[in-house]
Amino acid sequence: MTVALIDSGLGLLSTTAWLRHLAPELDLLLFLDPDGAPWGSRTASFVTDRLFTAAQLAVQRGAEAIVVPCNTATVTAIDALRERFEPRVPVIGTVPAVKSAAATGQGIAVWATVRTTSSDYQDRLIADYANGRPVARVACPGLAEAIDHGDMAAATEAIADAAGRTPENCDSVVLGCTHYPLVAPEILQSLPAGTTLYDSAEAVARQTLRRLHRTRESHSTMGSIDVVLSGRRGNLPAGAHAHPVGRALAAGGRVPREILISAATRSPMAAPAI
Repeated sequence: MTVALIDSGLGLLSTTAWLRHLAPELDLLLFLDPDGAPWGSRTASFVTDRLFTAAQLAVQRGAEAIVVPCNTATVTAIDALRERFEPRVPVIGTVPAVKSAAATGQGIAVWATVRTTSSDYQDRLIADYANGRPVARVACPGLAEAIDHGDMAAATEAIADAAGRTPENCDSVVLGCTHYPLVAPEILQSLPAGTTLYDSAEAVARQTLRRLHRTRESHSTMGSIDVVLSGRRGNLPAGAHAHPVGRALAAGGRVPREILISAATRSPMAAPAI
């Protein structure tokens, strides 16, 4: 069984890694768009065109599900993509884990790209799932690009900038861009002790398996991982090797649980709950 994952850059790594951990027998097609990246600063029509081009190629190559592990692409074009390909090919999008954060957190911040931060989709998501709690919208210009390039110095600078604009009363930070879990330890270090990060990669991977009716794990075989770069066959970009999940995926085996970011990850420096 073949699953395609589509993103402009390395944001697809976290969801891919979860799938490679939960169902390593799946064949995975990874569609990245280095020629058009980053999507977070592109127009809606540009993102939609690139997404549809990759999705059509994925279906031609036998994809039985299309995963969009990109918040920007999801808020921009997921409805149109589903209208085009479902029900024949399930389409799974990605949205920030606002609902989970609202269930436990007191103050909530959503870190995301500039486009996602200003989108009506995110506004609706917050209105529907934040339970009336105030939510700080924190745009993180440059962070996704730094992660794509494996430039940890630039990523650290972008993280510090975003942390400085995050209200002090926010004990829950929702990672609203799929790139950001790749630097989750660095993000936690920039925030007050006790802050919890919320990520959706695990939930997206599990939803993908549900849509494929795969309720039982089978690790008897190891599936393939093929990479397509703006329509051309290739390999994971060099920047992927700066991150543990990127190195694990490049190695080709099952991704170990210990390097995956949980749906809710709390700062290890946090004081015990009373």
